[in-house]
Amino acid sequence: MGPLIALSIVSLALILERFWSLQRRRIIPRHLLAQVWHQLKSRTFTDTSLRELRQDSPLGRVLAAGIVNMNHERAIMVESIEDVGRQEAHELGRYLNTLGTIAAISPLMGLLGTVLGMIKMFNGVNAMGMANASLVAGGIAEALLNTAMGIIVAIPSLMAYRYFRGWVDSLVLDMEREALKLVEVIHGQRERDKEFAMEGGK
Repeated sequence: MGPLIALSIVSLALILERFWSLQRRRIIPRHLLAQVWHQLKSRTFTDTSLRELRQDSPLGRVLAAGIVNMNHERAIMVESIEDVGRQEAHELGRYLNTLGTIAAISPLMGLLGTVLGMIKMFNGVNAMGMANASLVAGGIAEALLNTAMGIIVAIPSLMAYRYFRGWVDSLVLDMEREALKLVEVIHGQRERDKEFAMEGGK
């Protein structure tokens, strides 16, 4: 039970941390692309702006990678965005493998605890002779608590893992979409006024 309780605490901590870190406003700030484009168009985008953009958010770092290479051909700009995007995607998925591992091993640890408990109980029965039925039943119930605890830990961990994995994939796709908008408008493949002359980035 001790290891399972420890895993439950770790799982809860990871779930709370990921809920906090993967908020959309932290990953893809609203209107960021429009603000960046307005700065570029008005030629007010400076080295300080670039540093602030990199510190702003994962999307900011992806956009910054494209802006650094905006004077190169489209393929180079896209490649630089994809390189940074892969790094950011890896960072967004941080701790998810740990959460998935907890979901996978918790039932097995619970089953192991049950098996060891049953072995210990039956060894005691062999050594001392058959005890009364209530004591045997109580020992079996106590051993089965390990399996129940393992399942209790595994279910929310697995649900959280699946949810966060899908959410990360969605965030990565949205970052890629925003970055490609910047590439297209810089290289004249998108109508600038209609797409970016908006105050709300709608």
